[in-house]
Amino acid sequence: MFTGLIEYVGTIELVELCDVGARPDAGGARADQIGASIRVDAGPLIVGLEKSGSIAVNGCCLTAIDISGTTFAADLSGETLRRTSLGKLKPGTRVNLERPLTAVKELGGHFVQGHVDGIGRVARLEPEGANWWFGVEIPHELARYMAMKGSIALDGISLTVAAWHDGIVETAIIPYTYEHTNLSALKLGDPVNVECDILAKHVDRILEAREESPVSRLSIAKLIEEGF
Repeated sequence: MFTGLIEYVGTIELVELCDVGARPDAGGARADQIGASIRVDAGPLIVGLEKSGSIAVNGCCLTAIDISGTTFAADLSGETLRRTSLGKLKPGTRVNLERPLTAVKELGGHFVQGHVDGIGRVARLEPEGANWWFGVEIPHELARYMAMKGSIALDGISLTVAAWHDGIVETAIIPYTYEHTNLSALKLGDPVNVECDILAKHVDRILEAREESPVSRLSIAKLIEEGF
């Protein structure tokens, strides 16, 4: 569990797709069906990070499988490659890093699981005085979770929905956030990891389950009328 408050901007050192040909069990599968590995320079955040520990990279929760100097390595599953932009990153790319929330840590953002729902695309990044407008085109299947003044995590950054139109979510960015995250390195069309608010997803699923149940569609009055 994370808060969406970025602690450090690290750097991608290596992204290596699995060698499908070297895997006897591959069965003709694509690399994104098998996985990849990634190595990130975490700078000062490497202190306290242990092997098997968790860390969020651009909003995606990963497990450190190796630590060397100020870098850590993590495996990326096929699901991670399909759902996030991590497999498309190049060495030198700046990435947002956050360590997991602890019981004594201040919850300054919102509950971020590190479970990315899909990939958006930068649609707007424009200055407004000292601040910035950051707009991201959201995948169609995630539109149902967008709500004005609701929370959203974009590349792991906890942000507030300031506008929602034409499939684009817009957020207001203060100078500190712009300078201390990967936002300053983004360009129009760049991929962005999107995680919708966990509360919105659970409420949506509960309502969906109620619709799926023939009993739940009956009102209390109807149940009484039928003698239940």
